[in-house]
Amino acid sequence: MGRFIYDTLNNSIDIEDRTLAHLRIVIMNKLRRSESFMFTVDLDSEGISRRSFWMHPSVPLQFAFHGSREPRLNRLWIESLMVSASSPNGLFVVSEPQEEMPFDS
Repeated sequence: MGRFIYDTLNNSIDIEDRTLAHLRIVIMNKLRRSESFMFTVDLDSEGISRRSFWMHPSVPLQFAFHGSREPRLNRLWIESLMVSASSPNGLFVVSEPQEEMPFDS
């Protein structure tokens, strides 16, 4: 289980490493383009069901991973998350789509 830290450690949430690796790519690409957006996460703990962060390039971020190996990335999931991040409702963690299997020759 990794941790997404927004500004300070007091403003952080736990996210599974594989999901966090995909979110990191999407968030960093949006912020690299100076695009602010809302990031909303559904939570199962802390008595809070949903938490939203206004993502802005001036706010420091950290992505802390528990595992030592980089998860394999799913290009289709990154694309789905980018579509979500660019929508009027902002970035939500959407279900991971099945990866396209390469054709055997």
